[in-house]
Amino acid sequence: MQRNVLDALQDGRVIPAHPLALDGNGRLDERRQRALTRYYVAAGAGGLAVGVHTTQFAIRDPGVGLFEPVLSLAREEMDRADARRGEPLIRIGGICGTTDQALGEADLLAQLGYDAGLLSVAALQDSHDATLIAHCEAVGACIPLVGFYLQPSVGGRVLSYAFWRRFAEIPAVVAIKIAPFNRYQTLDVVRAVIDAGRDDIALYTGNDDAIVSDLVTRFRFGQNGAASERRIVGGLLGHWAVWTRGAVALLGECHAAACAGQVPASLLQRGVEITDANAAFFDAAHGFAGCIAGIQEVLRRQGLLASARCLDPRETLSVGQAAEIDRVCRAYPHLADDEFVAANLEEWMRC
Repeated sequence: MQRNVLDALQDGRVIPAHPLALDGNGRLDERRQRALTRYYVAAGAGGLAVGVHTTQFAIRDPGVGLFEPVLSLAREEMDRADARRGEPLIRIGGICGTTDQALGEADLLAQLGYDAGLLSVAALQDSHDATLIAHCEAVGACIPLVGFYLQPSVGGRVLSYAFWRRFAEIPAVVAIKIAPFNRYQTLDVVRAVIDAGRDDIALYTGNDDAIVSDLVTRFRFGQNGAASERRIVGGLLGHWAVWTRGAVALLGECHAAACAGQVPASLLQRGVEITDANAAFFDAAHGFAGCIAGIQEVLRRQGLLASARCLDPRETLSVGQAAEIDRVCRAYPHLADDEFVAANLEEWMRC
């Protein structure tokens, strides 16, 4: 990984989890796929995560065959953006499956110039820690790793402190996305990284239900008779796939508050508002069944997507979810970036 990219990753950036743009017939909408990437760049994102949960894992299915095309489209747009930027975008690609599949995906990411792979071990549901670590080490020999604690309710698995302690010792690890939606399990990851002495591993929140609290908290744990402290420096989030311009401003405020050691009550209140909005977008009321469809629906309403359709036709908004999205959009217009999108959409849609 290039030094300037690694420095940006460690400083903390907004990294949206990139959705998949489909037309009303369920086919890839290349024009809008590119427009989405352009939107994130224009909104100030510091990187993109492509081929991840929000992009829909089913893009890898042989009958779908969109994994490489979607990664390539994002790469082309990031290349264009980097030609105009002083700081390169952080390029993260999703990696999943058993070891053979994961190695193939890691190799493709490396060929396409991605900086790191976001490694899901969800496919190894029943494997012991030693098997998981061997899997991670093998993939890490191909590409730098971003660990991924995916919440079990959307296909992840519980991972122990012992696993994360050993994972943090893998030299290829450059960051960890902490997304169990569970405070106890979040602490397991942070404590494991501290205990491993890896102050070079960047911690990113994926806890879309606790974004602000994760970003303003100083995590302090005892080690060898002394206290060590770490912060979660950025977010790699599905929630930040919408209203991204506001997310960039939010991260700056959280950094300033954490550094000052004084968190304004107004910032904490905004954190509550963001969590409430996320509950609607991610369909928390129905066990996150409509989480991807909810993100797609918000983007559709802004005109960035033509359809909220997912690859799996059964994956739709849950009953009452659209009304919940209506509610939070009315309640928190200051969180949205609708005017920014409306002013620039025509430009982003140009081929």
